Amino acid sequence: MSFGRPPNISTFKPTPPEKGSFPLDHEGECKQFVKEYLECLKKNQGNNGNCRHLSKTYLKCRMDKGLMTPEEMKNLGFQDDEIKRTEEK
Repeated sequence: MSFGRPPNISTFKPTPPEKGSFPLDHEGECKQFVKEYLECLKKNQGNNGNCRHLSKTYLKCRMDKGLMTPEEMKNLGFQDDEIKRTEEK
């Protein structure tokens, strides 16, 4: 008898979300951007608006390294003016 779960739960295989939720890459190829982003958050008392350029750079690194599916930045919540400013840096 199984309590609280369907009898064939053993066939369930979890899959990671396609976008929007993944752990920060503290040890991988994009770790330098994680460090900069966390320092920026600390400096700005958690105001992530001042650190959006770093989150864009981090996401671009993940896409370039094949760690996430390539996506247009506007589909990830970045406005055109934010994209242009980051590309100029």
